Amino acid sequence: MNISHLLDLANDSGGTLYLMALLLLIALTVIIGRMRYLSNMQQGGEQLIAQLKQTEQQIDFSALPENLARLPHASLFEILQQEPANADRDTFAGHLEEAIMHEVPTLDRTLWVLDTVITLAPLLGLFGTIVGMFNAFHVLGDAQNNASQITGGIAEALIATASGLFIAMVGLTFFNALHTRVRLVVHQLETIKIMLVNRHENLKVAPSNARSRVELMAAAARG
Repeated sequence: MNISHLLDLANDSGGTLYLMALLLLIALTVIIGRMRYLSNMQQGGEQLIAQLKQTEQQIDFSALPENLARLPHASLFEILQQEPANADRDTFAGHLEEAIMHEVPTLDRTLWVLDTVITLAPLLGLFGTIVGMFNAFHVLGDAQNNASQITGGIAEALIATASGLFIAMVGLTFFNALHTRVRLVVHQLETIKIMLVNRHENLKVAPSNARSRVELMAAAARG
């Protein structure tokens, strides 16, 4: 099967094979771009969680490396820097949750394109097959054409449906994989939120405990 034959098949399908080639290119572009973006984001989130696990203190936003400061996770640390030291737990948690809600839409920003390709490719392939079938049965009007030409035309027409199904299967596989990565990143954001809230509370409790010990020591000295 040479290039000229493929071009003939594309023309016989009413041009739908050209459109499916474009859909495949779009799907691969989205898959590669989102896979790299979400992989880097997931790795950066794991580094931030590991740093938080190693200390009970808050991490300074300005001290984060540049590659981590660009992550959506870093917006939570920025909220931490702006939050008053005496803020109560619910208020602080609400501000962090608001920051997460602003970042979530950026995680699956172009996945709707891949979802559209998955739905459109089989329908477009079926349309191309129908057009090809019209061309195949058109030869019945010519007595010089034999049955092999008709069946060969039908087989070529089915290539459009097979192409559409192939694009849909590839797209669906990576769509589910990318959707899983999005859920993992959202879980990382929720984990960091809880860890920051707990550490913020610990910092509030620690000074009050220190003041209580000083007062007890002063009372004992007076006694």
